[in-house]
Amino acid sequence: MSTKSNSQPISADKVWQRSDFYFELPDELIAQQPASERAASRLLVVSPGQSVEDKNFTDLINYLSPGDLLVMNDTRVIPARLHGKKDTGGKVEVLVERIIDNTTVLAHLRSSKSPKTGTQLLLENTLSATVKGREDDLFILEFTLQSEQTVLEALDKYGHIPLPPYIEREDTTTDRDRYQTVYAAKPGAAAAPTAGLHFTNEILDKIKAKGIDIATITLHVGAGTFQPVRVDNLQDHKMHSEWISLDETVVKEIVETKNKGGRVVAVGTTSVRCLEAAFAKHGELKAYTGETDIFITPGFEFKVVDALLTNFHLSESTLIMLVSAFAGYENTMAAYKHAIEQKYRFFSYGDAMFIIKKI
Repeated sequence: MSTKSNSQPISADKVWQRSDFYFELPDELIAQQPASERAASRLLVVSPGQSVEDKNFTDLINYLSPGDLLVMNDTRVIPARLHGKKDTGGKVEVLVERIIDNTTVLAHLRSSKSPKTGTQLLLENTLSATVKGREDDLFILEFTLQSEQTVLEALDKYGHIPLPPYIEREDTTTDRDRYQTVYAAKPGAAAAPTAGLHFTNEILDKIKAKGIDIATITLHVGAGTFQPVRVDNLQDHKMHSEWISLDETVVKEIVETKNKGGRVVAVGTTSVRCLEAAFAKHGELKAYTGETDIFITPGFEFKVVDALLTNFHLSESTLIMLVSAFAGYENTMAAYKHAIEQKYRFFSYGDAMFIIKKI
């Protein structure tokens, strides 16, 4: 099935507002569980001519061509959520945003009162941590660990998978597998790069067999990805920062792909942000490891990515803004309207979109 939108183009000098990216979503379309199998999702294909096609995820390979390069985010979600109490007895929930070293983390803390520096925490009835200070909205926590144990090992043993706030259930052992891509390699994310959740090793093998190369970058997705945009004018929004790594080998693969007429296909908005941030940093594509707070909205000129695989994102989120920049605003909002009418499953455990960049 395909549909077309007849909406008029947006003025190039439009000042974008948060409300421009609002849509109503019935609660029943928010996926609370993963699909029965990784690849059992639907795929909405969005093309520059403002047409959409209803497909299955396994049809993705038909939209990829020999010589294309798939760029995937190989970050690994850590069991970043811990429950416990303060030394005053009050309840506290910790969500690790970033591991600093073997005993220290930056974390979001949720409690009735913000703990002061020096506060002792007992987490999961086992782990002891001390509040050492703050960095903006994040708390610096230092863990007291058993001999030679690292904080990552402690999280693996005692932590919970940090399911997004719109998944209204407790995490299960199943989530340790399904809220993780099959190619996850580098631990450090507080949220999954969800477009990659649909892939199986068998699908990746078929993609390679068709003559499509695969490269990996790293962006450790932070919990900030779920933070709402609180300002009306997008020019006033301060984007959260995340750690990225793009190495020279991948840069060479991208350059060679483009020189040969192939496309760079980003798996997920995180891959887009990594590639376009590295380009913006240097004015050309070069290897880069460090922080990025790139905020991509309509009007952004994409320099690296030619096509995008992504899930459906929250209303008024920075991610639907990025998708609108890539696919075109009218095209994106029409596609979301169609997806809601056709009862696609939304968000992290939901269905996917494959988007060919607007011309």
